[in-house]
Amino acid sequence: MEMTNQQVRLAARPNGLPKESDWELTSEPVPDPGDGQVTVEILMLSLDPAMRGWMTDAPSYMPPVAIGDVMRAVAVGQVVASRQPDYSEGDHVVGAFGAQEYAVADGPGLTKVDPSLAPLPTFLGALGMTGLTAYFGLLEIGQAKEGDTVVVSGAAGAVGSVAGQIAKIKGCRAIAIAGGAEKCRFAVEELGFDAAIDYKADAVPRALRREAPDGIDVYFDNVGGDILDAALANLAMRARVVLCGAISQYNEDRTRGPSNYMMLLVRRARMEGFLVFDFASKYQDAIAELAGWLSAGKLTAREDVVDGGISAFPTTFLRLFRGENVGKLVLKVSDAA
Repeated sequence: MEMTNQQVRLAARPNGLPKESDWELTSEPVPDPGDGQVTVEILMLSLDPAMRGWMTDAPSYMPPVAIGDVMRAVAVGQVVASRQPDYSEGDHVVGAFGAQEYAVADGPGLTKVDPSLAPLPTFLGALGMTGLTAYFGLLEIGQAKEGDTVVVSGAAGAVGSVAGQIAKIKGCRAIAIAGGAEKCRFAVEELGFDAAIDYKADAVPRALRREAPDGIDVYFDNVGGDILDAALANLAMRARVVLCGAISQYNEDRTRGPSNYMMLLVRRARMEGFLVFDFASKYQDAIAELAGWLSAGKLTAREDVVDGGISAFPTTFLRLFRGENVGKLVLKVSDAA
C-alpha cells in the first residue's frame, strides 16, 4: 500500500490575520530519497511568529514562500529511508522540512538529535532555534551582565521565556511583560522572573517605572508597538535594546515605528536587530551551555504541544497571534512521536 504525504501549501498571501482560505491541504505519494538524501517522517513541527513574515511578498532576510509551495517550517523527525552514509533509519533529526508529514532532505541540512537527552519538542525550543535566539540576543546583542535590569516582552512565549531565564542565570534582575495573570504567574513562579507586568491589566509605562526605577539596562523586544515605546521611555544610560521580533505588528498593513526613539539619543543607548543565523559558527558551544543549564535545573523548558496532526496547522498557527500559547508552540504531526 502506497503511503501518502499530506502537506500544507500557501494558497494566498494573507491580508491581516491568516485565514483558512490562505492555506491548501494537499496529498502526494511519500517520496523515495535520491543519492545523498534521506526520507524523514515529521514528528513535531515548530510554529513561530516569523512564519507570518515568510507569507508576505516583501523584502526580508529570506525569500517569501511562493504561492503553491509547502509552507516553510522547522521540524524534528525520524529517518525512515536513507541513501546518505551519515544517517541511518531510526535516527532523529531536525531540519527545515516544511509543514508536511514526510520530507526528502540532503544530509548537510540536517542536525542529528538524541531523544534520550531531552523530549523531542525541546529540540525545537530551548535546545533549538528558540533557545539560540534568546541566548545570542541577550548575551551577544544585549551584552547582559550581572547587576543589569533586563526587561523581556512576550516573556511567556518561546524566546522570551528562555531569555528571561538566561538573564537570571547571569545575575540580572529580570522583569517580564506578558498578557494575563496566568502568564505573569508562570513567568515569576516557574521561570524565576523577579517581577511581571500584565500589559492587559497594568499601565505599562507606570509599571516599568515602578519595577525598574533606575531604568532598563537591556530591553529584549519580541512585540514592538506600544510596549516598545514604553520601554524606550524608561531606558537607563547606555542601555541596549534588542530587536528580536514585533508580533504586535506582523498582521498590520503598515508597520508602526517607535515614537520614543529620541530616548536612544538622550540615554546614549543603542537599538539593534539581529537574526540567529548570524551566529551559526557559535551554535554548538551555545547548545552545549544551554543543555548544561537544562540538566542542572537552572533552565526550564516549556513546550505547548498541540496534538492535532498536520491538518490542524492553520488553526494552531493562529494561537501565536491570539496569545494562547505558553512557552514554545509545537504541533504534533505523527503518533510515532
